[in-house]
Amino acid sequence: MAKKPQKRIKHIPQRTCIGCRSVLAKRELIRIVRTEKGVFVDPSGKAAGRGAYMHALRSCWEQAIKGPINAALRIELTAADREKLKEFMATLPADEGTAEKQAQETKMIG
Repeated sequence: MAKKPQKRIKHIPQRTCIGCRSVLAKRELIRIVRTEKGVFVDPSGKAAGRGAYMHALRSCWEQAIKGPINAALRIELTAADREKLKEFMATLPADEGTAEKQAQETKMIG
C-alpha cells in the first residue's frame, strides 16, 4: 500500500523582542537595523545590517532604548539615533497588556 503524501508544515521564523524578551513570529515584530549610515526602523525587515526586533508597543521600546538595544546592535547609540527611535516610538500605542497577552497566546499555540 502506498503512503499518502502529508502536507508540509511551513516554517515560521521566530524572533525575540529585546524589550520584553518574548518570542513571536518575525512578521509580528518591528525590526531596527544598524548600517554604516546609522540606526533606523526597517519596515521591510530585509535591509542589510545588524538587526534587532521589538513589539509595536511603546513599553517595549522604552525598555529596549534603556540598554538592551546597544547590546543587540553591538553599538553605542548616538544622540541622533536615539532621537530618531524616540520619534518613531511616539507613534506607537502605549497599551502594555497587549504584549503579555500575545506572549501567552504564543506559548499556548507553540
